[in-house]
Amino acid sequence: MPSLLLPKLYVESIFCLDLEKLKALGIDTIITDLDNTLVPWVEHEANPTLLAWLKELRARGFKVCLVSNALEQRIAHFRQVLGIPGLSKANKPSRRAFLQALDLLGSRPEQAAMIGDQVFTDVLGGNRLGLYTILVVPLCRREFLGTRVLRLVERVILRNLVLQK
Repeated sequence: MPSLLLPKLYVESIFCLDLEKLKALGIDTIITDLDNTLVPWVEHEANPTLLAWLKELRARGFKVCLVSNALEQRIAHFRQVLGIPGLSKANKPSRRAFLQALDLLGSRPEQAAMIGDQVFTDVLGGNRLGLYTILVVPLCRREFLGTRVLRLVERVILRNLVLQK
């Protein structure tokens, strides 16, 4: 179980990703969380830097899809703003939404990376399916109450996992 909680890569933000390295690993598909990964949980718009990053991803041949536990109204708004497909109420870490995203993009698990800010949803869900998991530092400290509780547990588990390596 502990290995399912460990990301393959841990970076400060999506903007720190080495896209050439991902391509060299055979990854051409990015499945990404929305809240606190691409935009702060409290934001309702995308900033120009994010839009430029997504444009660069597509220019490099990456396929991109949102997979979020957020409600449909929020994801529908960001699907339109970002110009990418997305799945709401994903119930991560369930495999169902990840499989739907792969099917939607015509990709296989070994071709895909999952980017997110939470161990128990994004990393665990991606690892359960064999995706290349990337954990990012959350963009905002303000979060849903349930997420704040999980963050405390995440810190303890990540600290113990790192010490065991």
